[in-house]
Amino acid sequence: MSEFNDIIQGKKPTLVDFFATWCGPCKMQSPILEEVKKAVDEDANIVKIDVDRNPELSARYRVQSIPTLIIFVEGQAVWRGSGLHQAAQLIDKIKEFQK
Repeated sequence: MSEFNDIIQGKKPTLVDFFATWCGPCKMQSPILEEVKKAVDEDANIVKIDVDRNPELSARYRVQSIPTLIIFVEGQAVWRGSGLHQAAQLIDKIKEFQK
């Protein structure tokens, strides 16, 4: 948990994917996030949180459906979306919050 908090406190955007291994749309989101990671490289972090293994984090950020994606900058949630998102949309959102 402290490692998660350290990561989201950074100045560069951190995209957190709240997912579950049994979730179909989550499985479809995974290769899209790989594409996003290649595109943003070192300019952003991408973190995956399994909601079944981390119920306290899921509750803290009020994750009601999965996948839920949240972008954090300096510990603040600056964007949030539920459901499947395409790479171009996520890359644009990350760039929007880069300093």
